[in-house]
Amino acid sequence: MNAVIESPDRGRALLGAALASLNQVVLGKEREIRLALCCLLARGHLLIEDIPGVGKTTLAHALARVLGLSFQRIQFTSDLLPADIIGVSVYDRDSGGFRFHRGPVFAQLLMADEVNRATPKAQSALLEAMEERQVTVDGETHPLPEPFFVVATQNPSYQVGTFPLPESQVDRFLMRIELGYPAPGHERQLLRGRDRRDLLADLPAALDPAVILALQQRIPGLHASDALLDYVQALARASRDSGRYQAGLSPRAVISLLRAAQAWAFLHGHAGVLPEDLQAVLPAVVGHRLRPRDATDLRTPPLVAAELLQAVPIP
Repeated sequence: MNAVIESPDRGRALLGAALASLNQVVLGKEREIRLALCCLLARGHLLIEDIPGVGKTTLAHALARVLGLSFQRIQFTSDLLPADIIGVSVYDRDSGGFRFHRGPVFAQLLMADEVNRATPKAQSALLEAMEERQVTVDGETHPLPEPFFVVATQNPSYQVGTFPLPESQVDRFLMRIELGYPAPGHERQLLRGRDRRDLLADLPAALDPAVILALQQRIPGLHASDALLDYVQALARASRDSGRYQAGLSPRAVISLLRAAQAWAFLHGHAGVLPEDLQAVLPAVVGHRLRPRDATDLRTPPLVAAELLQAVPIP
């Protein structure tokens, strides 16, 4: 861990090894994988929205193995209860009191699979865990392990049996990405290659929790100039003043945007945050936060980001 703290290049080398391993399992999605790693470095949580069968679950499993993190998966269904996520207190006859039995949320990487198939009550059980990195049961607070990284998958809202995520829940996700269909060449590799589950079993860990925590501590210290901060604030003002969205970017979203840009800059070896670092993460950070006022407005997150970038010149 000390070597990582003292040498950013060593940290980036370890991240490069993790990226190479992940690219062997999830083919042709290097940009999305880089965004996922940046989300972790920025101490955020990741929402992956796409149709079933494009590799969302595989990516979450691969991240846990390559990052050396403990892993739990919760299959969100309409009958899921909050206690199924955070745990429950059970009476212990021997001690004459209640003892807390931890739920699957007590993992370093928690996969919330098909999170929008559960009711809002069950979805809300993750709110405290994602924001405070703790859960409270019967008045007692239980800290979650560090690092704590939620990777949630979500089916498109038009599919049967889905419940929209509350705005407060959506805002807890630093990034939202899509994987999409593979390119024909990569799809051919999938057809001819080994089963992805077999590849997962052979994946070595490139990092460990101590290294990840050390890297996370470096991110907020990466230099962001006053001009860069002016750019961040100008983008936020443009979202608030446009009149096209139900609400503009919140202060938390603005901080998330800066942290994501710092993580992207670190991953790519930049001494400080550049405008292109900010532009690279913008669609993933703001696309799920800016909801159009007009229900017929079907602009995609990249288009929303492109319009913001076009409206705001680089200082």
